[in-house]
Amino acid sequence: MPLVSLKLHELQRVPTTATNPHHPHAEGASLPAIPHEIGAARFDLILRRLADDLTGGADPSRFVGPGVDFAQSRPWAHGDSVRRIDWRVTARSGTVHVKEFEAPKRAGLYLVVDTSGSMNVSSVPLSKHDAAVWLAGALALVGLRRRSPVCILGAGDRGVPTTPTLSRGRVWTWIRHLRAPAHHERTRLSERLTQVETIAKHTSVVIVLSDLHDPGAIGILRRLGAIHDVIVLRLTDPAECTPLRAGFLHAGEAETGTSFLTSSRRIPSAAARAASDAEDLGRARVQLTEVRTDGPVIATVRHALNAHAGTLGRSR
Repeated sequence: MPLVSLKLHELQRVPTTATNPHHPHAEGASLPAIPHEIGAARFDLILRRLADDLTGGADPSRFVGPGVDFAQSRPWAHGDSVRRIDWRVTARSGTVHVKEFEAPKRAGLYLVVDTSGSMNVSSVPLSKHDAAVWLAGALALVGLRRRSPVCILGAGDRGVPTTPTLSRGRVWTWIRHLRAPAHHERTRLSERLTQVETIAKHTSVVIVLSDLHDPGAIGILRRLGAIHDVIVLRLTDPAECTPLRAGFLHAGEAETGTSFLTSSRRIPSAAARAASDAEDLGRARVQLTEVRTDGPVIATVRHALNAHAGTLGRSR
């Protein structure tokens, strides 16, 4: 789909790739400035542009009628619009009839955003946390444009909402609450996914933005995949994609600060973990896409959404 821009070229971006123009992930890799360092007005404008980039201008018109799928004809009643008269049935029956249409019901959109400490450890200007915040805001806006109730859940220590909404103001409040990084938040991804299981009464769209460092999350994602449309956007820092080759080393756990001695051979690479998780989740029809913070983030996510065509804003 062609890209659509709001012509906000004055909004400067922070490059997220190496300065080498031949870097394999250089094209289209940049995302805007760090979200918690810019004003609210500019933050909102950037999110609108990112939402346009994700959908390629494919959002439906905001000027819609009560429905598009014909349901039945019924006798005219006082207050019915002349525009809804079913002339064929009226001519056959000799009594004025009007058409009734089914009102579309949109699937709810649940965005689970990991804000734990490991999401803030970064070797490039764009951290996994910042990428997750930008993507969550843009995806939420896409859902609202398509009249899908949206719920954003932070998978860290911060408070979370429990009810999807069509209120842009409430959604903006939620995403702004997640903008600032917190380096010592524990991951509560499993808890938030369990909450989605509880509050999502009907088939919904669940998009997870996380580095999946919670070992219990995979099993819950598989259960969710049996009922809901689930997309996992696994944020990965480039430092996680290459072996350390450092022998024995002292390391620290990002979320608790716990120090330990380990061998670099015992630390699996992101590629190995992604392959294993993708296989496990694929059996449950859960789509796992790796999103590198030094790569073409928007293009990667747009491709994932296209592969899951029609997910956002799907009628039920």
